[in-house]
Amino acid sequence: MIDQIKSHIETVKKFNASSEKELEEFRISYLGKKGILNDFFSKFKTVPNEQKKDFGKAINELKQEASSKIEGLKAAFKNQQEEKGIYGDLTKPGEQIEIGSRHPISLVKNQIIEVFSNIGFNVSEGPEIEDDWHNFSALNLPEYHPARDMQDTFFIQTDPKDILLRTHTSSVQVRYMENNTPPIRTISPGRVFRNEDISSRSHCIFHQVEGLYIDKNVSFKDLKQTLMYFTEQLFGKSKIRLRPSYFPFTEPSAEVDIYWGLETETDYRITKGTGWLEIMGCGMVDPNVLKNVNIDPNEYSGFAFGMGIERIAMLLYQIEDIRMFYENDIRFLKQFKSVL
Repeated sequence: MIDQIKSHIETVKKFNASSEKELEEFRISYLGKKGILNDFFSKFKTVPNEQKKDFGKAINELKQEASSKIEGLKAAFKNQQEEKGIYGDLTKPGEQIEIGSRHPISLVKNQIIEVFSNIGFNVSEGPEIEDDWHNFSALNLPEYHPARDMQDTFFIQTDPKDILLRTHTSSVQVRYMENNTPPIRTISPGRVFRNEDISSRSHCIFHQVEGLYIDKNVSFKDLKQTLMYFTEQLFGKSKIRLRPSYFPFTEPSAEVDIYWGLETETDYRITKGTGWLEIMGCGMVDPNVLKNVNIDPNEYSGFAFGMGIERIAMLLYQIEDIRMFYENDIRFLKQFKSVL
């Protein structure tokens, strides 16, 4: 009896229908209620116990071959019909298209761009592979300056000149100032690279948005007002404080803290019980930087600021691990569908 099944398997493999009617007859003869397969299944109980395993295996193989042959020929007939413009049942439900979502970094970047666009800032971009001049020297960071150690750098080429992966988007600001005359009002979002240990709070790849405003009679007061406007629009909070800090390309320089509050347990944790949270750095553009790009510091002044997009996204969406942005876990990304 097993030989009979194997003979049917060979017949099924060689079968080819010339019409849908012939295919349907084939289906009924093998898979119908009174078909060949049901006949073999009904004989299963009469098979000796030592043969049941091989017999059952052969029946399943025949069933799989028949089902596969039928599905394959059905698909072939359907494709032939579609090529002729015959689409069958037009009331048949279509295939469901799953709605995607923007990445949280893109969402936050677009929010930041919108906030600053509303007060006249344009968007400038530049290369991720930079030279020493635009990434360091033009920003008042000459060779052997100790502040270079603050940005552990990925160097690509050292001869004949240093070529590296940019450590900040300030290099874009240098390029923009070289090719434009004041007044300048621009923000520079983009990906940057630093040789840092990867942990829940830091990564060797991250994104920044840096801003630059240069015009006549620009003061620190203008900087503070701009930052208050930004924090109010993005976080719904405008209470900030400026702590003296050091950046080679700005003088005076400050770290910007926003008062996050202490309303929940999460607030206590992310602010370490102080209610204050650091969100960016800022300062007045150093006159040496203006000289390096041929802007007269006696006539013009300006301010600059910079922030990490991941850090802002972690605050807005209460994300505890920066690595989640780069793991491409669909379960994580699906959470942001409602933000579109």
